[in-house]
Amino acid sequence: MTRALRPGPLGSGGRGILVSVASSVLFGGIYFVTPLLAPASAESIWGIRNLITIPVIALALLAIRQWHLITEVGRRLRRSPLLALGVALCGVLVAAQLWVFTWAPLHGRGMQVALGYFLLPLVLVVVGCFLYGDRLVWWQWLAAACAAAGVVFEVIRVGGVSWETLLVALGYPVYFVLRRALGIAHLGGMFWEFLALAPVAVVMLVAEIAGGSATAANPALWWAAPLFAVASGVALMFYLAASRLLTMSLFGLLSYLEPALLMIASLLNGERISPEESVIYGAIWVAVLVLVAGGVSRLRRGRGSSPADTPRHDV
Repeated sequence: MTRALRPGPLGSGGRGILVSVASSVLFGGIYFVTPLLAPASAESIWGIRNLITIPVIALALLAIRQWHLITEVGRRLRRSPLLALGVALCGVLVAAQLWVFTWAPLHGRGMQVALGYFLLPLVLVVVGCFLYGDRLVWWQWLAAACAAAGVVFEVIRVGGVSWETLLVALGYPVYFVLRRALGIAHLGGMFWEFLALAPVAVVMLVAEIAGGSATAANPALWWAAPLFAVASGVALMFYLAASRLLTMSLFGLLSYLEPALLMIASLLNGERISPEESVIYGAIWVAVLVLVAGGVSRLRRGRGSSPADTPRHDV
């Protein structure tokens, strides 16, 4: 798991805030413009994102002089076929997240995915507590309780929470735990995860192009889809840069900007929150505000970050 570095005396903290905000704004913008890629399928859009992310990760590792992370995992893969299976499974898990990120705004389900991203840090805090022995302070328990109350209300109201929300809120923790158990919780591991799914991505992309119906209906896809994928890669690079320039506490607090922008993008695309859904959304917002207030208070007191300070970010 990559930990953020503390800001140095040359203003790296300020640069870190800028690139973190830029990353969130880019992801929010990508979410907003995704419907413009219709009638392309979410599968083909995922395919081009997967393929373009591979060189983006490679360039990032070259820039930070950590190319050895790729070669080390490569040597382990040659020695252990079981590790290859684990890497492929991790690839499937992260591919599912990238797919639903595109599928949701294309099908008017962006709010449900945004809710999953709000819940994700809270779930990661609880996972860290029970699986890795992280210590939680009272306001983190309060935030988790608020979120849990909202989820329980929604389960009672409709019999469950949407699969899109659960995929994000529970799928990412499974992905993080698995890659940590495999010893590939770094960018080198992510490179191989994306590479493992590259053949599937090529098939999806070729099938879309061969069909021709999407590009015939929307010729702009020939340039818009690659531009979309490049923007996604740039957003990822900004995110990774922020993780290195900021303390873990500040990095964690700024991470809440992205789901807020995803929600705004969904509203701008015409989605709405029904009065019945206001309870779970309100509970999650209260939980997020409790975490942010607690994190800001700790930062102002100048206390060092620790695994229990904020949700973990596995980048």
